Amino acid sequence: DRAQLLRRLSRLEGQVRGVARMIERDEYCIDILQQTSALRAALDAVSLMVMEDHVAGCLATAVKTGDAEAYTEEVMEVVRRSMGRPARASRPTSD
Repeated sequence: DRAQLLRRLSRLEGQVRGVARMIERDEYCIDILQQTSALRAALDAVSLMVMEDHVAGCLATAVKTGDAEAYTEEVMEVVRRSMGRPARASRPTSD
């Protein structure tokens, strides 16, 4: 839910500030890299929560309105980008 997402983002914001302090204090690079890795994982978790909410909230509507194929492609495009994969070429329509 929105409150949980905001709590996680606030926590991430604090972690980013912590990494900035580590850099200001010229702390050991490996320690900084470990923290940035943890940040990336936490941000990925937030992204997954948003995606799950989107899928749960929009899938039924897309099926009811006949937009399931377009919806599926939209979701898969986001997944591809989040995995660092190139965008797929547009498929020709069957009009």
